[in-house]
Amino acid sequence: MSLVQPRNDRFYEELPAFTDFAKVSEEHAFVELPGDWVLLATDIVQSSDAVAEGHYKTVNMIAAATLAAILNTAKGADLPFVFGGDGAMAAVPARLAAPASAALAGLRNMAREVAGLELRVGAFPVADLRASGAGLKVRKFELSEGNHLAMFAGGGLDLAEAMLKDPERSAAYIVPDTGGEAPPPLDGLSCRWEPVFSERGFMVTVMLRPARGQAEGLRAILADLDARLGIALTEADPEAAPVHRSNLRFRFPPGGLWREMRMVGWRRGRGRVLARALFESVVFLLAQLTGRRIGPLVPDRYMGELRRNIDFRKFDDTLRLVLDLSGDQTAALQAYLDAEQEAGRLHYGMHVADSALITCLVFSLDKSRHIHFIDGANGGFTQAARAFKQNRA
Repeated sequence: MSLVQPRNDRFYEELPAFTDFAKVSEEHAFVELPGDWVLLATDIVQSSDAVAEGHYKTVNMIAAATLAAILNTAKGADLPFVFGGDGAMAAVPARLAAPASAALAGLRNMAREVAGLELRVGAFPVADLRASGAGLKVRKFELSEGNHLAMFAGGGLDLAEAMLKDPERSAAYIVPDTGGEAPPPLDGLSCRWEPVFSERGFMVTVMLRPARGQAEGLRAILADLDARLGIALTEADPEAAPVHRSNLRFRFPPGGLWREMRMVGWRRGRGRVLARALFESVVFLLAQLTGRRIGPLVPDRYMGELRRNIDFRKFDDTLRLVLDLSGDQTAALQAYLDAEQEAGRLHYGMHVADSALITCLVFSLDKSRHIHFIDGANGGFTQAARAFKQNRA
């Protein structure tokens, strides 16, 4: 058997990255995913009920666990993915579709047993999405060296989400239960940061989509947010970014430690996971207090990378944002979005909270491979998505 990966498998790894977020509006720069790739998708059933019951952090953890399971199965391969708060999606080459689907089937069992939540899991061949009239194009946005966020266009993610939630349309694509699923590989998944509180007034979660073409519509929206509202999203380090060193809080033991132990350690040895998490938390606390390197952890470097590696701005046909805004900016943003929606130029959904939640995937401190998913507290993207869908109806 050849050890050389087919070139198709390295499609995303070899895709050039861009660093200027303004270029997300360059529709011509998006590239079609190979037709033999598969889009894996998860969605938590009745996530709004879980939010109402105060379990949104658990919802976020299961969504992030989707990506942990897939990326660990891929053993370090660079893959395009998006975190959606109450679900996630990732595209994989054909050779990874079966093992990654099996990992997600195991995750579904974990979600049932540990959290009492039902997880939809689907595997949609890119060729099938195209045959149904949707494209699936991607670009690679560099957060920091070696850490990327995928930007998607073409409607394929929307179609997969709609199919996943429709029992008739999804029947051929649902990953089945076999009864013998192994525990999912969730190494690197953690939730040790305390909620991140706004420093300016409010943590605002926004989903918005231009009604006209992606390039023209997005350019106009990004320009308006900057010129009219003072929200400069295209800067390398926007003032409205939700995470700063000053609002990152770490306590010992971390509040999310037990949730991490139950999920990551499910059927794999919770005691071992707890012991390791406690040890890592002590090491992190000592490094923070002394400012000195301990093993692979260089505290100043890590904290700087963490800020850059937050997914607070992303695009998947819909612009998704988590922003720290003043009261005046929040009111001005809502007024602008209402007016633009009334004029037929965009659709949007918005949720306002006092804080946001961070869920982390830390694969290697030595190689600076870590990414951090952020969502508004008390329902963030789940609540914004509900408003977004109502406004599009």
